[in-house]
Amino acid sequence: MALSRTILHVDMDAFFASVEQRDDPSLRGRPVLVGGRGGRGVVAAASYEARRFGCRSAMPMAQAVRRCPSAIVVPPSFAKYEADSARIMDILETASPLLEPISIDEAFVDVTGSLRLLGDGPTIAADLKRVIRDELGLNASVGVAPCKFAAKIASDLEKPDGLTVFEEEGLAVRLSTLPIGRMWGIGPKSKARFEARGIRTFGDLQNWSAESLVASFGAASARFHDLSHGRDDRPVVGDRTAKSVGHEQTFGVDLADPREVEGVLLRHVERVAARLRRRNRRARSIVVKIRDGEFVTNTRSRTLSEPTDRTDLLWETARTLFREWKFRPVRLVGMSAERFEEAVPDLFSAGDEENARNRRLDAATDAIRDRFGGEAIARTASAFPPG
Repeated sequence: MALSRTILHVDMDAFFASVEQRDDPSLRGRPVLVGGRGGRGVVAAASYEARRFGCRSAMPMAQAVRRCPSAIVVPPSFAKYEADSARIMDILETASPLLEPISIDEAFVDVTGSLRLLGDGPTIAADLKRVIRDELGLNASVGVAPCKFAAKIASDLEKPDGLTVFEEEGLAVRLSTLPIGRMWGIGPKSKARFEARGIRTFGDLQNWSAESLVASFGAASARFHDLSHGRDDRPVVGDRTAKSVGHEQTFGVDLADPREVEGVLLRHVERVAARLRRRNRRARSIVVKIRDGEFVTNTRSRTLSEPTDRTDLLWETARTLFREWKFRPVRLVGMSAERFEEAVPDLFSAGDEENARNRRLDAATDAIRDRFGGEAIARTASAFPPG
């Protein structure tokens, strides 16, 4: 019998737009669209005031403005979003080391091992919401459930500022009334196929056998039967057991300045390096992911001669990989570290002043961020030797 788990899915409410409204009081209570106004501009985030007009993320900005002519269009401030995201993840990690970020504004947290110390799942969720609101002035919606799938669905049901709990007992009944479109992996085309066979809700899926689903919709549909009942045994993968640690950012408008893209990439590197040091890990392989404005994705990797957690060495490699790519306006940039080894003392470089200086700098930076938050200090590309 599987061990009962308590998993939270924490999802920030209209994250980019909420950050802009927090930092500019004149935007509060007004429809805000974060993104670019250019011909190819898209909405990176829409405030809840704008969503009432049908505006949503990934919508062409021109279409969103037609739907809501009174909307205020704000260019994205990715440095602020990254800094706030880093602090949010730090707050979530106070509840459990089993923290799995899945984007800049959402993460799973397995708090099963924290229940005796911190209280039950709803109590922990409420405490995390309060700390995020008090420290950052932002609202999060949280789902509490015995599995990742149900927790993610729960977090979306009472937005904004919601706290929804799915108990293990009666979970299938609780899910049964949800529309089939909320099922992971069922897009518009699949939804139409299911509805054509009379499957419009999770309850309808529950009434089919896994074998019948496979016979009618293919082998991949078998998992929908389990998910419709709230059965999902995927673990929350924390940094200690993860095979890679990374961060990436999708932009609401293509970034045409390579220096701006490098600035975002550097912040990814700093966050990855800090996570490696916190987990006493060093990485031997670096991967840089770039998606251009035509949605073509390019992934480049390099193996290091020695595993490292030093920010400057990780940045040197990531920057080199990025500059080897023929630059075009960028829609997404990300960086990840792989092939971990346990960190050991630098026995053969103890007298290396450069190594010692960079490790002191990393330690000081980590300490400042731990005490004052992710936005307290940030290095610029000019702080590193030219690539």
